[in-house]
Amino acid sequence: MAAVLLIDDDVELAGMLADYLRGDGFSVKLAHDGESGVAAALGGRFAIAVLDVMLPGLSGIEALRRIRAASQMPVLMLTARGDDMDRIVGLELGADDYVPKPCLPRELAARLRAILRRGSTAPAAPAGELTVGPLRLNPAQRLAEWRGRGLELTSTEFNLLEVLARNAGRTVGKDELSQQALGRPLARYDRSIDVHLSSIRQKLGPLDDGRSPIQTVFRQGYQMIPG
Repeated sequence: MAAVLLIDDDVELAGMLADYLRGDGFSVKLAHDGESGVAAALGGRFAIAVLDVMLPGLSGIEALRRIRAASQMPVLMLTARGDDMDRIVGLELGADDYVPKPCLPRELAARLRAILRRGSTAPAAPAGELTVGPLRLNPAQRLAEWRGRGLELTSTEFNLLEVLARNAGRTVGKDELSQQALGRPLARYDRSIDVHLSSIRQKLGPLDDGRSPIQTVFRQGYQMIPG
């Protein structure tokens, strides 16, 4: 039974979502403000956190920043429908995915399972270590190194990097990336892939010739430069 930390100041909505998730096989702990949510996230043993952006006092964005400073626990953000800025900022700070509010409990449960599934299992591909140029991945242990230096990656970032590494030299479309790494189809106007890959590029740095190891192929997708 996966333990979920649900941080939302809307007591009625949070209670309704918690009841549904419990009935769907999750265990759920509730927090109704950012301060107590961060304390619970860093002091408890949760498989994933659901974090509302609009919280009283300590905002959801700042709460995410504090969680990410000390933990790589998966985080799903709840954002206002149509508020692209909150989504982008949340993803840049290391959120694994987002769901716009109001959301259907069934959709929330499906997103949680997709994140947890990709965090515990690699995309369908042969097991064993994977090396592409300066990059080394150990999917079984969820470890990544760049030039011998350990990389701090979120679950989503690791999966995206693995999909690209396994297809090094081939352009991978954004919908394929979304299906394999996020566990869901790419939604229209969804910029999650772009934001996650921007974060990965910053963590990797350039190749010896100054190019990014992950290239954008105009209107097609992304390609990892082979070693």
